[in-house]
Amino acid sequence: MNPSLGDLEILLRQCAVEPDFQVREMLTWALIRLPADRVVPRVVEELARAEPQARRQALHTLSKFKDPTAWSAVAGRLDDEDQGVVRTAWYSAVALAPESERDWLAGKLAASLGHGDAETQLSLSRALVALGEDVIASVLAFAAEHGDAAVRQHVNATERLQQDPDSGFATSIRSARREVALGRTRSTKG
Repeated sequence: MNPSLGDLEILLRQCAVEPDFQVREMLTWALIRLPADRVVPRVVEELARAEPQARRQALHTLSKFKDPTAWSAVAGRLDDEDQGVVRTAWYSAVALAPESERDWLAGKLAASLGHGDAETQLSLSRALVALGEDVIASVLAFAAEHGDAAVRQHVNATERLQQDPDSGFATSIRSARREVALGRTRSTKG
C-alpha cells in the first residue's frame, strides 16, 4: 500500500519464481505503482534473464506501464526461444507499438498465422485484432491469398473473432475449416 523503490529488487526477484498467477498480478500491480522512469529500465533488464517466467512477467509488466521507451526491447522478444514468452510479447508489443511500427508489427504477427495449437492461435488472433482492423486488413488479405489451408483457416477465424469478439474461437476455427474445405475463402490454394 505504500510504494517504495526499496522494494523493487525483491518484487522483481519474486516475479521470476512465483508460481501463482494471482500473486504475480499483485507483484505487477506493486511494480506499476512505482515511478516508471526508475522501474521501466530495470524491468527491461529482466528481459535478458535465463528464466522464461522472468521474461514473461517483465513483458506483462511493461505492457501495463505502456512506456514507449520499452518498445524496442519488447519487439526483440517476438523471436524468443520460449513460445510462452513469444505469446506474452505479442500482447506487450501491441500495447507499446508506436504508430509508425504498427504495420510492421502486424506483418510480424501475421507470419505466425496457421502455426501452433488452438490456444496459441487464439492468442495470436487476439493480438492481431487488438491492433485494429485498419492495420491488419491488408496483412490478413495477403496471408489468405498466399498461405496454405492452415493459414487461411486461421485468417478466417481471426476475422470472425474481429467481427464478434464474444464468439468462441473453437467455433470460429471449425467454421473456418469448413469454409476452406468448401473453397469459400479468398484463395483455394493449398
